[in-house]
Amino acid sequence: MYELSAKNDRLKEDGRYELISGHRRKKACELAGLETLKCEVKELTHDEAIIVMVESNLQRSVILPSEKAFAYKMRLEAMNRQGERTDLTCSPMGNKLQGKKSSDELAEKVGESKNQIFRYIRLTELVPEILQMVDERQIAFRPAVELSYLSEEQQYTLLEAMGYNDATPSLAQAIKMKKFMQEGKLTDEVIQSIMQEDKPNQKEKPAFKDERITKLIPKSVPRGQETDFVVKALEFYNRHLQRNKAHER
Repeated sequence: MYELSAKNDRLKEDGRYELISGHRRKKACELAGLETLKCEVKELTHDEAIIVMVESNLQRSVILPSEKAFAYKMRLEAMNRQGERTDLTCSPMGNKLQGKKSSDELAEKVGESKNQIFRYIRLTELVPEILQMVDERQIAFRPAVELSYLSEEQQYTLLEAMGYNDATPSLAQAIKMKKFMQEGKLTDEVIQSIMQEDKPNQKEKPAFKDERITKLIPKSVPRGQETDFVVKALEFYNRHLQRNKAHER
């Protein structure tokens, strides 16, 4: 078995070991021809292993919206099974329940608001084809959250309408479709009519207008996360400057 230094394995009931985190490093070591590596074996329950795995994945510098969505959902569900309170049934815009909940704890850990975490979890309700379009930045994050309230059949009708009109829904259109759906009026004809509306600003406005910035942002960075990417890059650069300044003393 290939094992990873400073990563986590756990002993399964059948006597084998399960790799919890470090899968990419394991693959790199396989390609490098290494057969054995150090690892850290921990005694973890199934849910504890899920939490460790999710936290490890969330530390990656670039995460697709779908990956973050399912990671947050798995994390909260695992905490729920451990006897901790979660709010998976609450509104993605938050709730008014008192007391600290697992969603509050997760928000503190990942540095995102609880509302944003629930918005990401809503993405897990999208059909795979539309979710892929979110990952590929063809559909913006906030419209995607609104579209997640549509039924599976309605989402596939929308998918056909997008292909027919060669357009994706704006936030206003997504909100309109959700409203019609809640009123029981979202028919195939209504979806097609909404997608045929003229949209002067079909494309989302870029986070930065200066091409010197936009050309340096990798295309793999999901739409809506450009600012976070630039902030992290600047933080890294500032730490680099501080280290150099310290060495010069």
